[in-house]
Amino acid sequence: MAGCRLNLDAIAASLRELQRAFPRINEQLQSRRDRLDDAVIGNLLIGYDFVDRALADGVDLLAFGNLKHILEMNTLVLCGNDREARLGSARHIEATAQRFWDYSGGGIRDVVEWHERHRGESAWRRAAGVYIRVLSEPQLYIEGNHRTGALIMSYLLARDGRPPFVLTVENAAGYFDPSTLVTRTSKNGATILFRMPRLKRYFADYLKTQTDPKHLLVDASPAPLARESDQATPSEAAVQG
Repeated sequence: MAGCRLNLDAIAASLRELQRAFPRINEQLQSRRDRLDDAVIGNLLIGYDFVDRALADGVDLLAFGNLKHILEMNTLVLCGNDREARLGSARHIEATAQRFWDYSGGGIRDVVEWHERHRGESAWRRAAGVYIRVLSEPQLYIEGNHRTGALIMSYLLARDGRPPFVLTVENAAGYFDPSTLVTRTSKNGATILFRMPRLKRYFADYLKTQTDPKHLLVDASPAPLARESDQATPSEAAVQG
């Protein structure tokens, strides 16, 4: 949707509020998460700025010629723009790139091919499905899959005129525990055939109800209606995604 940009100030405010409340939220999670320190929040904000510039430039990040930007997102959430941090993590960055491009049974090709097969679905479902393909085993990146996956979802949603996904005090618990379930699911096993439709439906519904319009800047044009119903079809449980 032309004219959609991220409200970076509102995103920063929400993440800082979450950072302050996160020790309490973390106590309630089934699987405890690392603390959200200033470096994590700062790098995530750099990632959102990267997404915003991609939206401004009209870049299709899932086009094969642009996939290097999806890899760069991961480097941003781990190292930011700091040159010294990148130099110190050079081996990790190189290993991540090899996994990203070449990992058997996973890698970016799996994500792109899944998205291509589901282009006719709503942005909510496409974002949810791509997120699941990023997190399920083998994961797309060595580290930082949750954070990078959130940025990819944000791009897909905002490009369709929907609010980006931003972790907040209100939605954090509903995000982390189901995401942990995804990380324990192999994208190449039989389990994914049965679990993927349910997980995709959950995350699509979650995104529809837990994203906040204040995180998106739009022009005067109304957001387009979803291209399809977000209700599951009877045959969905029998197919992958």
